[in-house]
Amino acid sequence: MTGASGFVGRYLGDFLRARGHTVIPLSRAGSDQTNPTWTLTGDSDAVVHLAGENIAQRWNEKTKERIYQSRVRGTHSLSEALAKLPSHPKVLICASGSAYYGDRGDEILDEQSAAGKGFLARVVQHWEAAAESARAAGIRVVHLRIGLVLHPRGGALAKMLPIFRVGLAGKLGSGKHYWSWIALPDMLRAVEFLLNNSRVSGPVNMVGPNPVTNADFTRTLGAVLHRPTFFTAPPFALRLMMGEMADEALLTSFRILPRRLQEAGFAFEHPELRTALEFLLDHPAT
Repeated sequence: MTGASGFVGRYLGDFLRARGHTVIPLSRAGSDQTNPTWTLTGDSDAVVHLAGENIAQRWNEKTKERIYQSRVRGTHSLSEALAKLPSHPKVLICASGSAYYGDRGDEILDEQSAAGKGFLARVVQHWEAAAESARAAGIRVVHLRIGLVLHPRGGALAKMLPIFRVGLAGKLGSGKHYWSWIALPDMLRAVEFLLNNSRVSGPVNMVGPNPVTNADFTRTLGAVLHRPTFFTAPPFALRLMMGEMADEALLTSFRILPRRLQEAGFAFEHPELRTALEFLLDHPAT
Protein backbone atom coordinates (compact mmCIF):
# COMPACT_ATOMS: atom_id res chain seq x y z
CA MET A 1 0.00 0.00 0.00
CA THR A 2 1.23 3.46 -0.89
CA GLY A 3 0.08 6.35 1.29
CA ALA A 4 -0.15 3.93 4.23
CA SER A 5 0.68 6.70 6.71
CA GLY A 6 -2.08 9.04 5.48
CA PHE A 7 -5.54 9.50 6.96
CA VAL A 8 -7.32 6.78 4.97
CA GLY A 9 -4.21 4.60 4.67
CA ARG A 10 -3.74 4.27 8.43
CA TYR A 11 -7.31 3.14 9.01
CA LEU A 12 -7.39 0.93 5.92
CA GLY A 13 -4.17 -0.82 6.94
CA ASP A 14 -5.51 -1.53 10.43
CA PHE A 15 -8.85 -2.69 9.02
CA LEU A 16 -7.30 -5.10 6.53
CA ARG A 17 -4.88 -6.53 9.10
CA ALA A 18 -7.79 -7.15 11.47
CA ARG A 19 -9.50 -9.04 8.64
CA GLY A 20 -6.50 -11.34 8.22
CA HIS A 21 -4.64 -9.60 5.39
CA THR A 22 -0.92 -8.86 5.41
CA VAL A 23 -0.34 -5.18 4.61
CA ILE A 24 3.09 -4.04 3.41
CA PRO A 25 3.60 -0.25 3.14
CA LEU A 26 5.30 0.74 -0.11
CA SER A 27 8.01 3.34 0.38
CA ARG A 28 8.85 6.08 -2.09
CA ALA A 29 12.41 5.98 -3.39
CA GLY A 30 13.83 9.44 -2.68
CA SER A 31 11.96 12.47 -1.36
CA ASP A 32 10.71 14.03 -4.60
CA GLN A 33 6.92 14.12 -4.23
CA THR A 34 6.46 15.39 -7.81
CA ASN A 35 8.38 12.50 -9.41
CA PRO A 36 8.00 9.52 -7.08
CA THR A 37 9.31 6.04 -7.75
CA TRP A 38 8.42 3.05 -5.63
CA THR A 39 10.41 0.31 -3.95
CA LEU A 40 8.55 -2.95 -4.57
CA THR A 41 9.40 -5.96 -2.45
CA GLY A 42 8.09 -9.50 -2.70
CA ASP A 43 4.99 -10.94 -4.32
CA SER A 44 1.62 -9.33 -3.62
CA ASP A 45 -1.92 -10.34 -4.51
CA ALA A 46 -3.03 -6.71 -4.59
CA VAL A 47 -1.67 -3.17 -4.50
CA VAL A 48 -3.59 -0.21 -3.04
CA HIS A 49 -2.29 3.16 -4.24
CA LEU A 50 -3.37 6.10 -2.05
CA ALA A 51 -0.35 8.43 -2.17
CA GLY A 52 -0.60 12.02 -3.40
CA GLU A 53 -0.13 15.66 -2.44
CA ASN A 54 -2.86 17.01 -0.14
CA ILE A 55 -5.49 18.99 -2.05
CA ALA A 56 -6.84 20.80 1.04
CA GLN A 57 -4.42 23.75 1.03
CA ARG A 58 -4.22 27.18 -0.55
CA TRP A 59 -3.39 26.74 -4.23
CA ASN A 60 -0.81 28.54 -6.31
CA GLU A 61 0.93 27.38 -9.47
CA LYS A 62 3.59 25.44 -7.55
CA THR A 63 0.97 23.75 -5.36
CA LYS A 64 -1.09 22.77 -8.40
CA GLU A 65 1.98 21.31 -10.07
CA ARG A 66 2.73 19.21 -6.98
CA ILE A 67 -0.88 18.00 -6.87
CA TYR A 68 -0.78 17.06 -10.54
CA GLN A 69 2.64 15.43 -10.66
CA SER A 70 2.32 13.49 -7.40
CA ARG A 71 -0.78 11.79 -8.76
CA VAL A 72 -0.06 11.41 -12.46
CA ARG A 73 3.67 10.68 -12.34
CA GLY A 74 3.30 8.66 -9.15
CA THR A 75 0.62 6.41 -10.66
CA HIS A 76 2.49 6.06 -13.96
CA SER A 77 5.69 5.12 -12.14
CA LEU A 78 3.92 2.54 -9.97
CA SER A 79 2.03 1.05 -12.92
CA GLU A 80 5.23 0.73 -14.94
CA ALA A 81 6.98 -0.98 -12.02
CA LEU A 82 4.09 -3.42 -11.49
CA ALA A 83 3.97 -4.27 -15.19
CA LYS A 84 7.66 -5.22 -15.13
CA LEU A 85 7.35 -7.62 -12.20
CA PRO A 86 7.80 -11.31 -13.09
CA SER A 87 4.61 -12.05 -11.13
CA HIS A 88 1.87 -9.44 -11.35
CA PRO A 89 -0.58 -8.63 -8.57
CA LYS A 90 -4.15 -9.54 -9.43
CA VAL A 91 -5.51 -6.06 -8.79
CA LEU A 92 -4.42 -2.44 -8.43
CA ILE A 93 -6.83 -0.34 -6.38
CA CYS A 94 -5.92 3.24 -7.25
CA ALA A 95 -7.24 6.32 -5.50
CA SER A 96 -8.95 8.81 -7.79
CA GLY A 97 -11.38 11.65 -7.16
CA SER A 98 -15.03 12.61 -7.48
CA ALA A 99 -13.73 15.86 -9.00
CA TYR A 100 -13.61 13.89 -12.28
CA TYR A 101 -17.15 15.10 -12.94
CA GLY A 102 -16.54 18.82 -12.40
CA ASP A 103 -19.18 21.28 -11.20
CA ARG A 104 -22.52 19.92 -12.48
CA GLY A 105 -25.10 21.57 -10.22
CA ASP A 106 -28.14 19.34 -9.53
CA GLU A 107 -27.27 16.79 -12.23
CA ILE A 108 -27.23 13.23 -10.88
CA LEU A 109 -23.95 11.57 -11.83
CA ASP A 110 -22.71 7.99 -11.98
CA GLU A 111 -19.71 6.22 -13.49
CA GLN A 112 -21.18 6.54 -16.99
CA SER A 113 -21.30 10.34 -16.79
CA ALA A 114 -18.86 12.35 -18.88
CA ALA A 115 -15.82 14.06 -17.43
CA GLY A 116 -16.18 17.65 -16.32
CA LYS A 117 -14.00 20.72 -16.70
CA GLY A 118 -11.50 22.44 -14.45
CA PHE A 119 -8.09 21.74 -12.99
CA LEU A 120 -9.08 18.89 -10.68
CA ALA A 121 -11.22 17.21 -13.34
CA ARG A 122 -8.19 17.24 -15.66
CA VAL A 123 -5.95 15.89 -12.91
CA VAL A 124 -8.30 12.98 -12.28
CA GLN A 125 -8.61 12.13 -15.98
CA HIS A 126 -4.82 12.03 -16.39
CA TRP A 127 -4.44 10.24 -13.04
CA GLU A 128 -6.68 7.39 -14.17
CA ALA A 129 -5.04 7.21 -17.58
CA ALA A 130 -1.63 6.90 -15.90
CA ALA A 131 -2.49 3.33 -14.81
CA GLU A 132 -2.54 2.12 -18.43
CA SER A 133 0.70 0.13 -18.06
CA ALA A 134 -0.86 -1.97 -15.33
CA ARG A 135 -4.03 -2.54 -17.36
CA ALA A 136 -2.02 -3.52 -20.42
CA ALA A 137 -0.11 -6.06 -18.33
CA GLY A 138 -3.38 -7.79 -17.44
CA ILE A 139 -3.76 -6.36 -13.94
CA ARG A 140 -7.34 -5.55 -12.90
CA VAL A 141 -7.37 -1.82 -12.17
CA VAL A 142 -10.04 -0.12 -10.05
CA HIS A 143 -10.17 3.67 -9.75
CA LEU A 144 -11.77 4.91 -6.52
CA ARG A 145 -13.49 8.21 -7.31
CA ILE A 146 -13.46 9.28 -3.68
CA GLY A 147 -15.86 11.86 -2.31
CA LEU A 148 -15.92 13.50 1.12
CA VAL A 149 -14.69 10.84 3.57
CA LEU A 150 -16.21 11.37 7.02
CA HIS A 151 -14.43 10.52 10.26
CA PRO A 152 -13.97 12.65 13.39
CA ARG A 153 -10.23 11.97 13.57
CA GLY A 154 -9.21 12.85 10.05
CA GLY A 155 -10.10 14.55 6.80
CA ALA A 156 -12.63 17.34 6.35
CA LEU A 157 -14.91 16.41 9.27
CA ALA A 158 -12.06 16.65 11.77
CA LYS A 159 -11.34 20.18 10.50
CA MET A 160 -15.01 21.17 10.72
CA LEU A 161 -15.75 19.91 14.23
CA PRO A 162 -13.96 22.61 16.27
CA ILE A 163 -15.81 25.50 14.62
CA PHE A 164 -19.14 23.62 14.74
CA ARG A 165 -18.69 22.82 18.42
CA VAL A 166 -18.30 26.48 19.36
CA GLY A 167 -21.40 27.46 17.36
CA LEU A 168 -19.60 29.51 14.70
CA ALA A 169 -20.26 27.29 11.69
CA GLY A 170 -22.50 27.91 8.72
CA LYS A 171 -23.03 27.07 5.08
CA LEU A 172 -20.46 27.85 2.39
CA GLY A 173 -21.74 30.44 -0.05
CA SER A 174 -25.34 29.71 -1.08
CA GLY A 175 -25.09 26.19 0.34
CA LYS A 176 -26.97 24.85 -2.69
CA HIS A 177 -24.04 22.83 -4.03
CA TYR A 178 -24.06 19.09 -3.41
CA TRP A 179 -21.50 17.17 -1.37
CA SER A 180 -21.12 13.45 -2.03
CA TRP A 181 -19.90 11.84 1.16
CA ILE A 182 -19.07 8.42 2.59
CA ALA A 183 -18.52 7.30 6.19
CA LEU A 184 -14.99 5.97 6.60
CA PRO A 185 -16.14 2.55 7.92
CA ASP A 186 -18.18 2.05 4.74
CA MET A 187 -15.22 3.07 2.60
CA LEU A 188 -12.94 0.54 4.32
CA ARG A 189 -15.50 -2.21 3.77
CA ALA A 190 -15.96 -1.14 0.16
CA VAL A 191 -12.22 -1.30 -0.56
CA GLU A 192 -12.04 -4.85 0.78
CA PHE A 193 -15.17 -5.69 -1.25
CA LEU A 194 -13.43 -4.46 -4.40
CA LEU A 195 -10.21 -6.30 -3.58
CA ASN A 196 -12.19 -9.54 -3.48
CA ASN A 197 -14.62 -8.91 -6.36
CA SER A 198 -12.87 -9.85 -9.59
CA ARG A 199 -15.81 -8.72 -11.73
CA VAL A 200 -15.35 -5.02 -10.97
CA SER A 201 -12.76 -2.90 -12.76
CA GLY A 202 -12.49 0.68 -13.96
CA PRO A 203 -14.02 3.67 -12.16
CA VAL A 204 -16.03 3.16 -8.98
CA ASN A 205 -17.66 6.08 -7.19
CA MET A 206 -16.49 5.85 -3.57
CA VAL A 207 -19.42 7.80 -2.16
CA GLY A 208 -22.55 6.96 -0.21
CA PRO A 209 -25.99 6.67 -1.82
CA ASN A 210 -27.43 9.95 -0.46
CA PRO A 211 -25.55 13.13 -1.42
CA VAL A 212 -26.75 16.28 0.32
CA THR A 213 -26.41 19.99 -0.26
CA ASN A 214 -23.83 21.89 1.75
CA ALA A 215 -26.68 23.68 3.55
CA ASP A 216 -28.26 20.34 4.53
CA PHE A 217 -24.89 18.97 5.62
CA THR A 218 -24.33 22.04 7.77
CA ARG A 219 -27.77 21.86 9.40
CA THR A 220 -27.43 18.13 10.03
CA LEU A 221 -24.00 18.33 11.64
CA GLY A 222 -25.16 21.27 13.76
CA ALA A 223 -28.24 19.32 14.89
CA VAL A 224 -26.16 16.26 15.81
CA LEU A 225 -23.84 18.48 17.87
CA HIS A 226 -26.76 20.56 19.26
CA ARG A 227 -25.14 23.76 18.01
CA PRO A 228 -26.49 26.65 15.89
CA THR A 229 -25.36 27.07 12.28
CA PHE A 230 -26.50 30.61 11.50
CA PHE A 231 -23.40 31.90 9.75
CA THR A 232 -22.51 31.98 6.06
CA ALA A 233 -18.97 31.88 4.70
CA PRO A 234 -19.07 34.20 1.65
CA PRO A 235 -17.35 32.92 -1.50
CA PHE A 236 -14.96 35.90 -1.62
CA ALA A 237 -13.65 35.06 1.86
CA LEU A 238 -13.16 31.40 0.92
CA ARG A 239 -11.29 32.46 -2.23
CA LEU A 240 -9.15 34.84 -0.21
CA MET A 241 -8.17 32.02 2.18
CA MET A 242 -7.89 29.09 -0.23
CA GLY A 243 -7.40 30.60 -3.67
CA GLU A 244 -8.65 28.61 -6.66
CA MET A 245 -9.18 25.58 -4.43
CA ALA A 246 -12.31 27.27 -2.98
CA ASP A 247 -14.11 27.19 -6.33
CA GLU A 248 -12.81 23.76 -7.41
CA ALA A 249 -13.47 21.89 -4.16
CA LEU A 250 -15.40 23.79 -1.48
CA LEU A 251 -18.03 25.44 -3.71
CA THR A 252 -18.31 22.83 -6.46
CA SER A 253 -21.43 20.68 -6.72
CA PHE A 254 -20.91 16.89 -6.88
CA ARG A 255 -24.23 14.98 -6.83
CA ILE A 256 -22.78 11.52 -7.36
CA LEU A 257 -24.25 8.06 -6.84
CA PRO A 258 -22.30 4.81 -6.14
CA ARG A 259 -24.00 2.95 -8.98
CA ARG A 260 -21.30 0.34 -9.61
CA LEU A 261 -20.82 -0.53 -5.95
CA GLN A 262 -24.54 -1.07 -5.50
CA GLU A 263 -24.93 -3.04 -8.73
CA ALA A 264 -22.07 -5.30 -7.60
CA GLY A 265 -23.95 -6.04 -4.36
CA PHE A 266 -22.23 -3.81 -1.82
CA ALA A 267 -24.51 -2.78 1.06
CA PHE A 268 -23.86 0.46 2.95
CA GLU A 269 -24.09 0.34 6.73
CA HIS A 270 -24.29 4.15 7.04
CA PRO A 271 -26.32 5.43 4.05
CA GLU A 272 -28.00 8.39 5.78
CA LEU A 273 -26.01 11.45 6.85
CA ARG A 274 -27.56 12.05 10.28
CA THR A 275 -27.24 8.46 11.51
CA ALA A 276 -23.75 8.23 9.99
CA LEU A 277 -22.59 11.33 11.86
CA GLU A 278 -24.19 10.12 15.09
CA PHE A 279 -22.41 6.78 14.78
CA LEU A 280 -19.04 8.33 13.94
CA LEU A 281 -19.16 10.84 16.79
CA ASP A 282 -20.26 8.14 19.25
CA HIS A 283 -17.54 5.72 18.03
CA PRO A 284 -14.51 7.90 17.18
CA ALA A 285 -12.13 4.93 17.45
CA THR A 286 -14.02 3.03 14.70
